[in-house]
Amino acid sequence: MEARVLGCLIEKQWTTPDQYPLTLNALVAACNQTSNRSPVVHYDDETVESGVRSLKQKGLARFVHPVHGRSALRYEHRLPDSIARDDAFPTLLAVLLLRGPQTVGELRSRVQRLRPVGDLGSAEAALAAMARSDPPMAWRLPRRHGQKEDRYIHALGDPGSAAAHPGGEGRWPSPVGILADTATADERVWARGPAPTGGEPHGDDGIESRLAAVEEAVASIRHDLADIRTALGMDGPVAGSDGPPGPVSSAPVAPDAPDA
Repeated sequence: MEARVLGCLIEKQWTTPDQYPLTLNALVAACNQTSNRSPVVHYDDETVESGVRSLKQKGLARFVHPVHGRSALRYEHRLPDSIARDDAFPTLLAVLLLRGPQTVGELRSRVQRLRPVGDLGSAEAALAAMARSDPPMAWRLPRRHGQKEDRYIHALGDPGSAAAHPGGEGRWPSPVGILADTATADERVWARGPAPTGGEPHGDDGIESRLAAVEEAVASIRHDLADIRTALGMDGPVAGSDGPPGPVSSAPVAPDAPDA
């Protein structure tokens, strides 16, 4: 939820500068809008206000008190210098926060309404720089089966997680691996740390988690096959499963059809 709030604050600074900083009503509307958001959410005022207060405690948002005829409290983001120094970084980060894992092409296309980033090479170079920054701002996810391109995701830890702030220190979350609300279990495994160049999972935890998922899937398939064999009257365990072989079926075998 904090990721959505922070992403909206960054986005609206570029798309509606005359209305920025945002009032609570404007921030709620930004969080709940149906375009350029994944997933679409329905936050109430209390939820959004709680999120922006949490970001303020971590140094990522600021309250702007009424001045010059404005009567409502407003909110703006406060990004670290490592991000704010380059205009491409905040806009790319905003799109990653608001829409989850995306390819370079998708990011380049979607960020144009905030700030042009040039061609695909320029966008990829900016993302690579974000991944190399300290702390990292983006991670490259390896291709999954059936995908032709790598995807990138923001490297912010969960702003509401104690693990994101070891010892209560630091104003920027450590990349501990919680992603957008729509992230799949596979993406959460890969996001526990930056993937090495070879695209292998980071550490033994990633390998063990992926292996456990494969074993679970295989066990489920074997169970389904056993149910099918039982329904067809075919006794005996599925090949590759544990257990003694069952009796050979005595059902007659149909003779081969004569040649035409």
